[in-house]
Amino acid sequence: MARLILFNKPFGVLSQFTDRGSPTQRQTLSDFIDVPGVYPAGRLDRDSEGLMLLCDDGKLQARIADPRFKLSKTYLVQVEGEPDEAALDLLCCGIKLKDGVTRPAHAEIIAAPDLWLRDPPIRVRKSVADSWIKLTIREGKNRQVRRMTAAAGYPTLRLVRWSVGDWALDGIAPGTWAEGEAR
Repeated sequence: MARLILFNKPFGVLSQFTDRGSPTQRQTLSDFIDVPGVYPAGRLDRDSEGLMLLCDDGKLQARIADPRFKLSKTYLVQVEGEPDEAALDLLCCGIKLKDGVTRPAHAEIIAAPDLWLRDPPIRVRKSVADSWIKLTIREGKNRQVRRMTAAAGYPTLRLVRWSVGDWALDGIAPGTWAEGEAR
């Protein structure tokens, strides 16, 4: 049976086990996970937080990471400004990016979620409001969520991947991991 790890990646951590070629030693998955034979099924940018799945089975890894399988990924996104219905419609219907139009997504305004504090904290501007969006996509273009919200006119301030398919962060603190059930 495949081994699956659900990891809550903190801000600033690379989505890989080594940091070759960097003059400064940045934190990687190996600073948090000492389990031989598991590899990331997908990536999160260094400046994004939240759920990463790691497994020891290539077929499961492909099913999780490959856009052909259209596995949903839900993000909690703090954006600058207060998106209106037109902006949400853009996100939901597909938004034109430099590398093509995104697939339809689900987007809704939510109350500020009860999340851990981020280190370092996001910048706060007293003259500009911010809001939270729950965004679910079924593809994984490079920095897609950030590019989508920016194209809709609302730049991302904080990005937390909350779930991938049926797997979610519930109860997993930043920098810690739990065994998951491979499905």
